[in-house]
Amino acid sequence: MDKKIETSKSTVEREKLGSRLGFILLSAGCAIGIGNVWKFPYMVGQNGGGAFVLVYLFFLVIFGVPILTMEFSLGRASKKSPVKMYDVLAPGDKKWKIHGYASMAGNYLLMMFYTTVAGWMIHYFVSMASGKFDGMDASAVGVEFSNVLADPVSAVVYMAIVVVVGFAVCSFSLQKGLERVTKYMMLALLVIMVVLAINSMFMDGGKEGLAFYLLPDFGKMAEIGIGNVVVSAMNQAFFTLSLGIGSMAIFGSYLGEDRSLMGESVNVAALDTFVAFCSGLIIFPACFTYGVEANSGPGLIFITLPNIFNNMPGGRIWGSFFFVFMSFAALSTVFAVFENINSCCKDMFGWSKKKACLINGIAMVILSLPCAFGSNILSGIKPFGEGTNIMDLEDFIVSNVLLPLGAFVVVVFCVSRRAWGWDSFVKEANKGKGIKVQGWMRLYMTYVLPLIVLALFVVGIINFFR
Repeated sequence: MDKKIETSKSTVEREKLGSRLGFILLSAGCAIGIGNVWKFPYMVGQNGGGAFVLVYLFFLVIFGVPILTMEFSLGRASKKSPVKMYDVLAPGDKKWKIHGYASMAGNYLLMMFYTTVAGWMIHYFVSMASGKFDGMDASAVGVEFSNVLADPVSAVVYMAIVVVVGFAVCSFSLQKGLERVTKYMMLALLVIMVVLAINSMFMDGGKEGLAFYLLPDFGKMAEIGIGNVVVSAMNQAFFTLSLGIGSMAIFGSYLGEDRSLMGESVNVAALDTFVAFCSGLIIFPACFTYGVEANSGPGLIFITLPNIFNNMPGGRIWGSFFFVFMSFAALSTVFAVFENINSCCKDMFGWSKKKACLINGIAMVILSLPCAFGSNILSGIKPFGEGTNIMDLEDFIVSNVLLPLGAFVVVVFCVSRRAWGWDSFVKEANKGKGIKVQGWMRLYMTYVLPLIVLALFVVGIINFFR
């Protein structure tokens, strides 16, 4: 009886989001990050263009949306952070709590390198807006990126700015801080992105760039290898939604019961995909206009695009807008994950929001130092051999281990009779208006979906070390 009263009190006291739009933008903001606007375009370029996009969308629907629905359900049913949600949903069964602690650790680990990359985006915005790139040729722009990596002071300063701004936003109430700031920032991001996309489409090479991006070329797909393209599309569809470490469950815990969770998952996935799709509309016409290889790889953002902006009329303005867009995309993820970290600490230690922000802010700056120093002071540390650094190790643990294994645990917990179970999951997911989980989905989500996630984990490990 005491436990029921205690749970009821904690549920009443828990903060709630002010609107459905706030929930969608916050959840999408967590998913929308550097992976959408940085990785997605060069993945498209390396995998043959439009055919890859079609395969990606297929896999986003068949396993991205179902797992996202499950994470939202766990959060809303428990009204707890990932580190405590299994105490509510599977009391007395301690093995599931391991995933809760792994999720908390995964959020810290993700931010230990993500804050540095977000700092690079802000650094590039400052450089572009101040005219630092003006007059630079291609080789000079490449040298500038090397200089950014090699400078430990600027790396730490911009990383610290990201951390301080992130926890400052999270220190206010949920509605007045995180929800309000994310709403404005995401809406601004969408406007900037559409303006940039329209500008790119009217460039001289717009027609060719759009044809490469939007028209499926299955012959090119066969050249690259159908299996390679399919695996790449599966990986991108899975990782784009940040599934597996409770990053989405936390927003489910702040959500009311007036909307069904599969319907909301579709909305979040659609907005996430829209941003990734528009980033391609920005980049590929520009690449074809200025004779840049569409498969330039990770250097596309930091080396190739500044060169393009240097050759465009009004390039400094367009470049500044682009890196504001990139900074907003990065910060939206930072804010969301910091909120998850704070919520875990509040549930575990009973800290106030202000205390959690202060302690985690200091801790995050310290924990992020190895990555910030990984390309300069600590460049001698090469975890996977020549050309790798500390960021590669941290990214590998999160992306190749914690995310897929965590997603596997979430799926099994939601469908297994020995855990939360299918009936409990469906009952929670289907509360409210919107798209429902259907009975015919049970066979697929119980037996096929876990195998797909497990296969992704195995293939991801094999491909990484290959």
